[in-house]
Amino acid sequence: MFFRYSLLAVAVLIIASCNFETRKISSEEVLELEAKTLNWKEVDEYPAFEDCRNETELLAARDCFEREVAENIYAYLSKQQPVVTESIDDTLYLYLEINSSGRPEIDSVKIDSTLNSQLPELRLWLDQSIDSLPKIYPASKRGVPVSTVFKMPIVIKAE
Repeated sequence: MFFRYSLLAVAVLIIASCNFETRKISSEEVLELEAKTLNWKEVDEYPAFEDCRNETELLAARDCFEREVAENIYAYLSKQQPVVTESIDDTLYLYLEINSSGRPEIDSVKIDSTLNSQLPELRLWLDQSIDSLPKIYPASKRGVPVSTVFKMPIVIKAE
């Protein structure tokens, strides 16, 4: 019996001597920790036009969006009927930003001097083609709308 009481006393001493430390974590600390671990270069949902919203796979959604943008740009450029003195077969790179409210804007565009001299209005036409895009739903990360930038090659051919 004495043994039982001594065993019980030792168990109580062991439990009582453990130092359990708890600390409340504020929501700011949780957000800060999460922000450090999240990959902000990747989005959960790409920007989308109405036609692309039913795409559930991330790569298919991106491809649909990029295809729609390219088709709209090419359709707009083909209506311009430029007059050139020599044939052109060149590629320019358009950096297109879709901000968190879904507004498209050309972040930058690399137009070489040959293209610029043959088609001085090209930048204006690109701006107008981007302004004529249909409604865009912005990309999102964890349900929050975010800005994204796409690098898009644009092939310019004229004879």
